Amino acid sequence: MPQSANDIDDEAADWAARLDGRPGEDAGVESWLAGDPRRAGALLRARAALSLLDRARALPGVNLQSHRSMPRRRLLVGAGTLLAAGIGGLAFLHLSAERYQAGVGEIRRVPLADGSSATLNTATRLAVQLDKTQRNIRLDQGEAWFRVAKDRTRPFVVAAGNVRVRAVGTAFSVRRQGDGVLVLVTEGVVEVWREGAQSHRVKVGAGSRIVLVAGQPPQPIFEPAQVMDDALAWRQGLIVMRGMSLGEAAADFNRYNTRKLIVDDPDLAAETVVGRFRTDEPEAFASSVAIALEAGVEVRPDAIVLRRPRAAQ
Repeated sequence: MPQSANDIDDEAADWAARLDGRPGEDAGVESWLAGDPRRAGALLRARAALSLLDRARALPGVNLQSHRSMPRRRLLVGAGTLLAAGIGGLAFLHLSAERYQAGVGEIRRVPLADGSSATLNTATRLAVQLDKTQRNIRLDQGEAWFRVAKDRTRPFVVAAGNVRVRAVGTAFSVRRQGDGVLVLVTEGVVEVWREGAQSHRVKVGAGSRIVLVAGQPPQPIFEPAQVMDDALAWRQGLIVMRGMSLGEAAADFNRYNTRKLIVDDPDLAAETVVGRFRTDEPEAFASSVAIALEAGVEVRPDAIVLRRPRAAQ
């Protein structure tokens, strides 16, 4: 019978305490890790919890002296529980992770030490930790496309909130949007799940997308190649519209620009638009829309406003 998650966490707490400052235990832990794929993540959380305890002792006003009589393992399990609730994001990556960021309107390609690469879309924050057993990525904000170097001994796992995306050698994008996470797979196969629901893992193949939203069953949807290419055109600094609404197009442009596109008319916002524009060309887009939809354009220092003339309304 497979171990329960609680049993694995308990064993991970034991190993974390044993490994703390005692590298001679490495051989034993490798054997333990090989016994269940869930153990690597549990050990990572437990060791992060240990780090959290050490940092907590150093904080002014924090007194852990009263807990000296409590076995360190119990303290560690307690800290692990706090980490599972999301304190500081340490449950997934510890403090030595490399951090990368793309500003508003910036597209940034980051080569990783394992031969993989990450392309960061506008306003994206990413943390990367590569070690002997796993390659862990945390997407704190925004969207990134990953080309993963093959290494079956070290799974490549992206965390976006409580969503996990696991690959070995493939290419895919992950985008945080509102309360959900959108995954597009361009090569190979990835496995997606939510923390706490590992038994409901879903495999997503090349040419498919999947949206994970709390309370909704995830279902991969196959898309034509052109649709996938359009969705990832941001890698070339482009926004491609094939029948999206003007409101949706404006929201897309606003991801890349500090001067915002405002559609000051619900009926106008519902109109469909078609075109291909650079992400940094909201004014050119607004001018084209104005001609096609007989709308007016007001250019302000902080905004570009599209509206229909009063008579047309």
